[in-house]
Amino acid sequence: MTGILDLLGSDLGKQIISGVAGSTGNDTNKTSSVLTMALPVLMKAMQRNASTEKGAEGLMGALSKKHDGSILDDLGGLFKGGVDSNVLQDGGNILEHILGNKQQGVQQVIGQKSGLSASSVANILKVAAPILMGVLGKQTRQKKVSSSSGLGGLLGGLLGGNSTQKEQGFLEQILDADGDGSIVDDVAGMILGGGNKKSGGLGGLLGGLFGK
Repeated sequence: MTGILDLLGSDLGKQIISGVAGSTGNDTNKTSSVLTMALPVLMKAMQRNASTEKGAEGLMGALSKKHDGSILDDLGGLFKGGVDSNVLQDGGNILEHILGNKQQGVQQVIGQKSGLSASSVANILKVAAPILMGVLGKQTRQKKVSSSSGLGGLLGGLLGGNSTQKEQGFLEQILDADGDGSIVDDVAGMILGGGNKKSGGLGGLLGGLFGK
């Protein structure tokens, strides 16, 4: 896997998309759109958090203990009959920890782009977050990552596999959306191609990144 978005195009990714869509009651194509936008944002947020020694230690601890990749061993069981409430609670905790006060703004922006409500996006991300952590945990084990610098390299590699410098800039911008409305609207305008001169270029760029 050269980049996190490559995961979604794999057989495993298709199983994840189908399972997340079914468990949240959302359209498969829209769920795919949400995950295609959200996973790089979550990865970028983790990369930012892991840039500090404390943040890196916390993430390494989570990946070596709770999120070791075992969740990927039985996705059929995870999705069968609805995702367990403990998994959803874990997902909510992960999002809160990764995104902090940016969570609402990120969900609003992705919701506007995908055609889903922010609450639907939140439900999708609660299911997806533990799976993403499982992917990272598995990669950490396979690549024998044991240090904060190694973790930063792993996160950068997963992002860099499919991101240009401009796309990385967008991820920074969406993470600066603080949920107060104005910044969210500005970023949403860029995504949807509205308004100013920057929008057209960035909108086209995001069209390629997000497959729209």
